[in-house]
Amino acid sequence: MNDTERIVRPRLRTTIERFRRTAGNRLPGDLLEDQMQRLGILVGVCTSLWIFGLLLDTIVVPHIAGRSMPTWAPMLEAAGIVVSIVAFGYVRYVGGNCQGKIDAALVYMIWNSAAIAVLSTSRLPVIQPYQLSWTTVVILTSAMLIPATPAKMFLASAAAASMDPIVVAMAHLLGGPVSSLGNMVLAFLPNYACAAVAVVPSYALTHIGRRLEQTERLGSYELIELLGHGAMGEVWRAKHRLLARPAAIKLIRPEVLGAGSNAEHRTVLQRFEREAQATASLSSPHTIRIFDFGAAQDGRFYYVMELLHGRDLETLVREFGPLPADRALYLLHQVSHSLAEAHARGMVHRDIKPANICLCRAGLDFDVVKVLDFGLVKLGAVNATLAADHLIGTPAFMAPEVIVGGSVVDGRADVYAFGGVAYYLLTGQLVFEADSPIQMLRHHLHTPPVPPSQRTELTVAKAVDELILACLEKDPRRRPQDAGELLRMVRSCMTDAWDVDTAKRWWEMHLPELSGALERDAMTGGAATGRLAS
Repeated sequence: MNDTERIVRPRLRTTIERFRRTAGNRLPGDLLEDQMQRLGILVGVCTSLWIFGLLLDTIVVPHIAGRSMPTWAPMLEAAGIVVSIVAFGYVRYVGGNCQGKIDAALVYMIWNSAAIAVLSTSRLPVIQPYQLSWTTVVILTSAMLIPATPAKMFLASAAAASMDPIVVAMAHLLGGPVSSLGNMVLAFLPNYACAAVAVVPSYALTHIGRRLEQTERLGSYELIELLGHGAMGEVWRAKHRLLARPAAIKLIRPEVLGAGSNAEHRTVLQRFEREAQATASLSSPHTIRIFDFGAAQDGRFYYVMELLHGRDLETLVREFGPLPADRALYLLHQVSHSLAEAHARGMVHRDIKPANICLCRAGLDFDVVKVLDFGLVKLGAVNATLAADHLIGTPAFMAPEVIVGGSVVDGRADVYAFGGVAYYLLTGQLVFEADSPIQMLRHHLHTPPVPPSQRTELTVAKAVDELILACLEKDPRRRPQDAGELLRMVRSCMTDAWDVDTAKRWWEMHLPELSGALERDAMTGGAATGRLAS
């Protein structure tokens, strides 16, 4: 394994990474984009209020109150409308840096407060103590909708709160009437109180953003899109924050692995870590690569694996029907290659099934098989009774010795499951059909399987029938003893009827969205597999 493929411990953080997480207290991208939409609503409301104020001062007040506003007041309100329309267009329709839009929104808040302060000079010197200015509304509304950092929000709010006393002081210097100093202090004190309170929603929003960011990050990876979920957990599309490498992250509930109490959780985590390290050492091109592993903040285990583009075999057969024998053998040879290395290293997969085998495109190659879910691998033979309360596997592909317990379960259980997968590929049907998992398990224990050639209209050679029935023997001693022997048996049945060129033509005809130019795949991400073991 080269250095770039080493497992990076998620608990290790460099000083630079920690600084990047905390500097500026910026919000995650999704939350920031959502706040940008609300920012547009804020500017739109302000535009409507300026229009309302202009109509009020030019039409309603002169006719109902019998007094008119200074001639400059409507001009200022018209300027407010123009500035608001420009701000709305910038926030909603101009691309660019979100942080620049946030700073512009803070300037817009201060401008509104200054305009309100100028309009308020028409009330001088009739300013009463505790008479709230419209500036307080501007400050509090902006604090709730502008996603600025607490420090920036406080500075901008303090500047907005100061507009009233600054304009009053300027009016006094120009010879205008003014109330007493005590009245002024009491009148504008609420402005500064609101400026202090404005930090609270800004801090709360930033805090929520940090929590969301922590939740969406596992180690050096950032979660992007949920690909699938099942009884064991979830699979997410993710990317490495520094390398921009796409990946898939599987989150596994600890109770699935037998973790109940805190002590059991620690024990299982140690076992999971040891097994993940062993799995990452597998180098078969048909075994999914594991990049990272660890435990999330909510206690779930996770491991990071390569992101695949294709179909799992269960979906493939459901979508396109049973496979011709030559193609099925072409794929099964790759599956046995992956299992052969695992068995040679003393590992037992324990959950081989079509949904855990992905048929994908890898660069210029098509019909490339990747065996998934090695995160549940066991090191060495396993006594089935130890896992009675947490039976690992799928009933439709479970070997008899796993079902009865009390015996050693080794790689031959994977061989049995392999036979079930081969049967499904050739016939589109399970080895045994049943109405319940219990009935299914009874069939595995007592019912002889029907040769696959008798359950499909496609041609299946006698040697292929014999291979599959050998894998499905009830007695593990009569099966191929490991995947290495299985690999040799599959190879002896293969023909040259299916090759890389035939596979490419099939993909171009049936999965054109995944067989186009590599540049397009790199941009769109293709169709990633997100199946989970159930």
